[in-house]
Parts: sequence; structure tokens; C-alpha cells
Amino acid sequence: MGGILTVATNRFERQSELVPRDRLNNEVVTVIGVGAIGRQVAMQLASIGVPSLQLIDFDHVELTNVTTQGYWANDVGTAKVDATAASIRQIDPSIHVDTLIDRFRPKQNLGRIVFCCVDKISARAAIWRSLRDHNDLWIDGRMLGETIRVLAADNDLSRSHYDTTLFSQSEAQSGACTSRSTIYTASIAAGLMVHQMTRWLRDLPTDRDTIVNLLASELVVR
Repeated sequence: MGGILTVATNRFERQSELVPRDRLNNEVVTVIGVGAIGRQVAMQLASIGVPSLQLIDFDHVELTNVTTQGYWANDVGTAKVDATAASIRQIDPSIHVDTLIDRFRPKQNLGRIVFCCVDKISARAAIWRSLRDHNDLWIDGRMLGETIRVLAADNDLSRSHYDTTLFSQSEAQSGACTSRSTIYTASIAAGLMVHQMTRWLRDLPTDRDTIVNLLASELVVR
């Protein structure tokens, strides 16, 4: 073979201008909920090199989660945080992963970057009330069918906007927001969320409200 094989000595080489290692190395990132979106968020965070991850979820892997959430068949019956932690270690065993098989509780110590990936508006509102003024970057992902909404809050203006997106559970559509989901929609949602974090790390303004309707090919950024 006449070609020359070039082996990269640094796995972060190709993202170096997009994901600043100097800032990332100082962060503990919390993911609350590792279901459809949260599992994909955690895997992407591990891939870009977040050195310390905290995963919070009380649930266990079900068979349908293999189709819609990216879990493996042999994960069925395992706590979602443990299954996700095992997958993260396959990406990079040096990543510190702290797992908590529980619901979010106000007494828990979290990182200053929080990804909210729960599937009920009432749960989001309760977590937000506890953490609103106790994190530097809050990123929330919502999904129903092929419609995605990503909200980011990192200053007074975006926090005030986020307040307006919370409504009573009775106003929400029946069922969990991920009751109709696909792995590809979850992956897109996760990518949009992780992108907001990398914007923040580069001191770029975050998009406080992004809505993507895949079926209608519509994108709205507020």
C-alpha cells in the first residue's frame, strides 16, 4: 500500500478549536435523567472529554430503551446510571463518573453546569426552583415525537425567559414528553444541548430557546 498512515496522539486534536480543554478540565457536569436525551448527552460529553460527570436517575433499563435510548440489550434490568457509566468507561476510562440511583433532591451537591433531561414538566419546575440561582449554566432538553426544544440559561435574562417556559403539569400533553421518541431525535437534541455548553465555554452567547420540528423542517431560535 502506498499510503501513509497518520496516527493522532491526542484524541481531542480535531476538536481543539471548538472545545477549549483549559476550561473543560475544571468542570464537573451534572446530567439529571439519563433516558432518551440524557443518555445521549452523557455519551457526547464523555466523547468530547468532560473529565468529571455526575449522573442522576432512579430508573432501570427496559427493553424499549434499547430502541429509543441507545442502551445495549444486556443493559436491560440494570440501573440506567450504572449502564451509562459503563459505556462512558468504554470511551475513556480516565473519566470520573459519579452515579446516583435516585431522584433529584435539593441536598445533592451538583456541578455548576447542569443538563436537565427529565421527562415531566413538573419535575423540571421542581428542580429549577432548587437550582435556579445555584448553577452557572442550565441546559434543558425537551422532546415530543420529532419536535425538540432546547433551553439554555446562564444570565438573568435567559433565566427569566426560562421561568416563562414552565407551566402546570395539567397544561402539558398527556404522558411523559418522551412517550413518543426515536433515538435519532434524542441524538439531535443532545447535540444541540452540548453545543450550547461549548458556546458557553468559548464565551459565546448561548441560544436561550431553540425549537426544531424535524417533520416540518423548521428551526426557530429565540
